[in-house]
Amino acid sequence: MDPGPGAGVVGNAPADSAIRTVKIEVVGAVEQVETIAAGPSLKVRSFLRKTDGPGRWRKMKGVATVRLSNGQLRMVELPWYEAHGVGRRDLKIKRYVDRL
Repeated sequence: MDPGPGAGVVGNAPADSAIRTVKIEVVGAVEQVETIAAGPSLKVRSFLRKTDGPGRWRKMKGVATVRLSNGQLRMVELPWYEAHGVGRRDLKIKRYVDRL
């Protein structure tokens, strides 16, 4: 089952690792989008080109409502990498914006 284009995995450890990965699904639109880095200031640019292809890679951040793997809806700050024609890659939860 494909989680869709708005889904990502938090963390970069293998699934069998002791570190727990959390699958997220972006619900609705990402708001307050801003560019953090672009061009030569993007330190992982060569890695992104090798794994996802050429493009004008940018590191972006925004606030969105996500559905966590346990079904909870939370408002979070999401950083990700993005290139025209490739789309969003490596969505991660940086911090929770809402208070429970």
